[in-house]
Amino acid sequence: MIKCHLSRLMGEHKMRIADVAEQSGLHRNTVSLLYRETAVRVDMDTMDRLCKLFKCGVGDIFEYIDGPDSDNP
Repeated sequence: MIKCHLSRLMGEHKMRIADVAEQSGLHRNTVSLLYRETAVRVDMDTMDRLCKLFKCGVGDIFEYIDGPDSDNP
């Protein structure tokens, strides 16, 4: 299972979804889907913009957790 830590990063930087969308140039819906961990796919450009905004690596935003997938019982 892939865990998205965007909501944690946003909390640490005291940012709202609108702030991330405005500062990164991403669509608000894209940020919302990642924030709520409901995104099905993520573009490389999206990752690039988020990494630049938060000055972090991809591994700081996404984490692979070994174990049963919660979507596939």
